[in-house]
Amino acid sequence: MKKVIAVEEGLLNNIKEAAENQGYTVVKPGSTGNIDALIVSGMDDNVMGMQDIAVKSPVIDASGKTAVQVLDELERRLR
Repeated sequence: MKKVIAVEEGLLNNIKEAAENQGYTVVKPGSTGNIDALIVSGMDDNVMGMQDIAVKSPVIDASGKTAVQVLDELERRLR
């Protein structure tokens, strides 16, 4: 079964293709109920449209990282 990751809109261009090539399904935050991980830009903003959201999936900060580095961290965190 494919892992589903939510990727913040500003990161879609950099990470989406690389993640899909690794077998992930990429969605925008808030577009699906069950995600395996959330990738954010690290900016202090309200990504999901809610301030009190609790995410049980890993949240990966992509700021200052290449797509390869983000996917490496994603692999480690989803093991």
